[in-house]
Amino acid sequence: MIVAGVGCRRGVSADELEKAVRLALGVFQLPAERLDALATESEKAIEPAFAEVAQRLSVRVTACTVEDLDRVAGQVLTPSKLVLEAKGVPSIAEASALVVAGRNARLLGTRVATAQATCAIAIGDGR
Repeated sequence: MIVAGVGCRRGVSADELEKAVRLALGVFQLPAERLDALATESEKAIEPAFAEVAQRLSVRVTACTVEDLDRVAGQVLTPSKLVLEAKGVPSIAEASALVVAGRNARLLGTRVATAQATCAIAIGDGR
């Protein structure tokens, strides 16, 4: 299972969100067709951009609770002070990718960032 974990600012556009996902996929030389899911923190998942980008990429959006993200906190590669202060966990993009990738999940590398979004790619055996 290949998962794009995404963090973003409130009100992010679908174009910006898609740009972050495609940038991350490009870094790891993965075609968008290989992507199985978009993952993010529960409050972020209700942003309209997520549903639109999921439709564009023909994937599902999976929301993760802060408790889910906290369980994989020790596995993230690039913790964010901003996210830690706001949510109490060190990562949204990397952590949500790991959670949804499931058993044997691992990040392909550090998250990538655009002006309003971050994206990390994880692979695993699924939940």
